[in-house]
Amino acid sequence: MTLDPFAVEVIRHGLSAAAEEMSLVMTRSARSPLLREAGDLSSAITDAQGELVGQGRDIPVHLGAMAYTVRELLKVVPASTLKQGDVLIYNLGALGGNHLNDVKVVRPVFFEGDIVAFAVSLAHWPDIGGTWPGSYLAKAIDTFQEALRIPPIRVATADGVSDAVVQFLKVNVRDPEACEGDLLGQIACTLTGEKRIVELCTRHGKDMFVATLSRLHDLSEAEMREAILALPDGTYEGEDFLDDGGPNDEPARVHVKIVIKGDEATFDLSGSCDRVSNFCNTTSFIARSAVAYSARIMSGRDMQQSGGALRPLTIITREGSIFEPGLTAPVAAGNHETSLRIVDAIFLAMKDVIPERLSAGGATTSGMLSFAEPRADGSWKMLYEVHAGGEGARHDRNGCSATRVHLTNTSNTPAEVIEANYNIRVERQAIRWGSGGGGKYHGGDGVVRSYRVLAPSMHLTSCVERKLIPPFGLSGGEPGKGGRLTLLRDGVTTELDGKLNLVLQKDDVVTVEMCGGGGFGTAV
Repeated sequence: MTLDPFAVEVIRHGLSAAAEEMSLVMTRSARSPLLREAGDLSSAITDAQGELVGQGRDIPVHLGAMAYTVRELLKVVPASTLKQGDVLIYNLGALGGNHLNDVKVVRPVFFEGDIVAFAVSLAHWPDIGGTWPGSYLAKAIDTFQEALRIPPIRVATADGVSDAVVQFLKVNVRDPEACEGDLLGQIACTLTGEKRIVELCTRHGKDMFVATLSRLHDLSEAEMREAILALPDGTYEGEDFLDDGGPNDEPARVHVKIVIKGDEATFDLSGSCDRVSNFCNTTSFIARSAVAYSARIMSGRDMQQSGGALRPLTIITREGSIFEPGLTAPVAAGNHETSLRIVDAIFLAMKDVIPERLSAGGATTSGMLSFAEPRADGSWKMLYEVHAGGEGARHDRNGCSATRVHLTNTSNTPAEVIEANYNIRVERQAIRWGSGGGGKYHGGDGVVRSYRVLAPSMHLTSCVERKLIPPFGLSGGEPGKGGRLTLLRDGVTTELDGKLNLVLQKDDVVTVEMCGGGGFGTAV
């Protein structure tokens, strides 16, 4: 059919607005501070085949993986088995997923008897069972130690929310009330998406709506092909390292070989290290998400991201590697650590080709601290907090300080919220001056935050990368300072490993000092 280009744009922006509204509903209705304050959530809309067509301004690593979430779901739950009002919940990494804390809630959207789209909500649950409170176990030997694994289950139908499923989930997590509140928020979020999609179909007609979704894929594909064609043909290689987890706990290698030929690009990650000995393994879908993000940066364009943009990209992983470690491998931290190392490796591969489009190395680590406080009734209060570092400098400016970079897009939880909800006092929050690398343009500085435990005990999980291998400089710029994690107990300060599980005592003070960004260019 002939498509009015103005109508296509109206529908495209309508899908984006719907996804934005979904995330707003989730933020306003969630129970956990991680969701309502930090915003560790994402919303997306796919077409009937599961191809991404609309997304909120959320978290890139989530959204890239959500390009596969419904596609993989439909391989095990055929569309023919779905009915109006069905809502499915799952978190398995094999189904277009990442770590188990990221719970997906998916609603098929029907119009005139047919599925025309899916509304998808992803939210990081602060706890989803497993060995350690918070569902991160640094030295886990398999994913069964990490968290409850949820296959696709109907959590709601046209008759309402399934109390049996909700109760099953609540008895397997450490903060059941927050779990229920967050889940109901996700269900409401997808209902909002359904409402807006139905409105678009009513206004423009089902045939026009479906044809537009197909057109959006074609437009994104054409834009990506045009961008790749503008890059010089060739083979480019780059590598970077996680601080540990490799053989004999040495740094773990992340390697990429990029082959650009005409309007197509291949990203080969098979030269990366084997499955690591900690929770920094990840899924091939997260690897694809990181590559898709990097390809958009390489393009130098603010392009519309839909399923079609992936068509010119070939992404290769290797069975048994850190990016394809097997269905039972621990993967809790790969979501926000290993994915970012892919971006670093790609930037290093392309640093001499398109330096004006890239930044030096930034704080490509979550700097995550998770505190778990036991309650008298046996449940737990969960605080999951990530910390900002320095952005790498660019060819024309200094890097920003106190920010998250690349695939991350969460906020900090305000000190006032932490102190009002947990037996924790935030004793210091400051810029880590001088942590950015020097150069013609300086890298941004990281942050410093100190937490004093006021409860008799708390369980701590940390995931602070870039301690041993700092963010790199580009074009002669200096690297930033590495991160640091310390514990003050009884007047004695001890440096902690970046990845650990530890029981804290009353009056312990944990301080994270985030890494600074690398500099760009030789200092004059």
